[in-house]
Amino acid sequence: MPPRTKPEAKPKRAKARGKVGYMISAVAEMYDIHPQTLRLYERERLLMPSRTEGNTRFYTEEDLDRLEFILKLARDLGVNLAGIEIILNMRDRMSEMERQMQSFVEFTRKQWIAHGAGPAEPSENALVRVPPPFLIRTRR
Repeated sequence: MPPRTKPEAKPKRAKARGKVGYMISAVAEMYDIHPQTLRLYERERLLMPSRTEGNTRFYTEEDLDRLEFILKLARDLGVNLAGIEIILNMRDRMSEMERQMQSFVEFTRKQWIAHGAGPAEPSENALVRVPPPFLIRTRR
């Protein structure tokens, strides 16, 4: 996969909502793909760039990261658009579940501390001895 910026290519930058990003022609040139491919990815809802006030596509760093992942799936692994969509949806759902788990862990930690339990102190007697399993030998 080509690097994000080639020394000879100077991408056009646009500003929308205070962010710096790239126009469709610059992204197409950076990744050696046709602008219609980027439009197709948008039409298939694989990549959703924001828009400027003039309705020009505006690709942020997050969009470029997602595009790199899409191109890796398509070029290197031979995944078709339907497969890419499934993989991206699963990836997004996993990220959301991870965020929810982190939120839950933080909530339980705060509750634990609020009820006076505080962080657990390591105990000298924390290990419990378990006897070896009982084996029965049979003769054949």
